[in-house]
Amino acid sequence: MGVIRGICISEKKGTQKHEVPEAELKVEWGIEGDAHAGKWHRQVSLLGLEQIEAFRARGADVAFGAFGENLIVEGYHFRELPVGTRFQIGDVLLEMTQIGKECHSHCQIYQVMGDCIMPREGVFARVLEGGTIRTGDEIVRL
Repeated sequence: MGVIRGICISEKKGTQKHEVPEAELKVEWGIEGDAHAGKWHRQVSLLGLEQIEAFRARGADVAFGAFGENLIVEGYHFRELPVGTRFQIGDVLLEMTQIGKECHSHCQIYQVMGDCIMPREGVFARVLEGGTIRTGDEIVRL
């Protein structure tokens, strides 16, 4: 079991995500109001809190959302789980569709730190069942 420690969205692509206390997830769409939602396989992005904290311990001053992640989750190392893994958050059901992503142009974090964890630690999911999630909600691997 894990816990949602942060929920982040951005209204426009190319802008940093910011924290919100709760979010509405729509079936086969993603987070309502997030610019990266849509009818594709990367509707919601997840990143482990432990991986963010390890990156911060290396000297990075990064806020939640800085990596472009939607959900910051304590208790899972997502890249160690197989594609197809499902997670329940209250009424919401997510299915992991992709581990990592190619970084076409190095982000600001990479330019400062010489590294960015999202391309190798971040994962993506699609929304199979929708509903409202809040910071502090439990996330259970099924």
